[in-house]
Amino acid sequence: MEKVLNELVAKLRECEGPNLISVVLYGSAASGEFHPKHSDLNVLCILKTFDRPELEKLSPVVAWWLRKGHPSPQFLKLEELRTSADVFAIEFLDIKAGHRVLFGEDLFAALDVPLALHRLQVEHDLRVNVLRLRRSALEAGQDPKALLRLMTRSISSFAALFRHALIALGEQPPQAKRQVLDRLAEMLGFDPAPFHAVFEVREGQRRERDLDAKTTFAAYLQGVVRVTEEVDRRLAPG
Repeated sequence: MEKVLNELVAKLRECEGPNLISVVLYGSAASGEFHPKHSDLNVLCILKTFDRPELEKLSPVVAWWLRKGHPSPQFLKLEELRTSADVFAIEFLDIKAGHRVLFGEDLFAALDVPLALHRLQVEHDLRVNVLRLRRSALEAGQDPKALLRLMTRSISSFAALFRHALIALGEQPPQAKRQVLDRLAEMLGFDPAPFHAVFEVREGQRRERDLDAKTTFAAYLQGVVRVTEEVDRRLAPG
């Protein structure tokens, strides 16, 4: 991991020179919960300017990174970082909570993330992910392997949203995903067991064949719906 990250930084510096302000690693690779089979190397680059010349210069670097099997780096201008913190409250709070500077300034350490829109973003993203989960389950039919894949692929997104649900509800969430899950389950009254089971399969601590995917998915869906409805109810105005 370190070798490819160093290569990326070197290519970005060669390409952008003084226009490159900062390169930040975020997500599970920075928080200590990286899993080689399921986790990505998420990188955010902050530039002074980002116009058409940058698009042309950076395209080969991004293409090289994609060939390595990693998601495309995100690019923001410095001014965009400052002015979009309110609408990207979930994303920026996550980066503030767990990031590693690969090059340049640590712009997130002192970044003020307004929470005025955070609650709405949490509710919106929970609703969208529940709808997506239901649609994907219908497409999977009764295929246990497809349902298990659906759970292992979606659990990181729900774990992140569960953390932000705690924030929206006035809690200081733990950093570890499983501790977040247990605290929210205690608070909102749902069973965390299916989520723990999916994490165990995802991390290789439990064999796939030892999990009843259909039963687990039913409880998994029930849990995310419970969280979504309770967050909506508890944060309703008035």
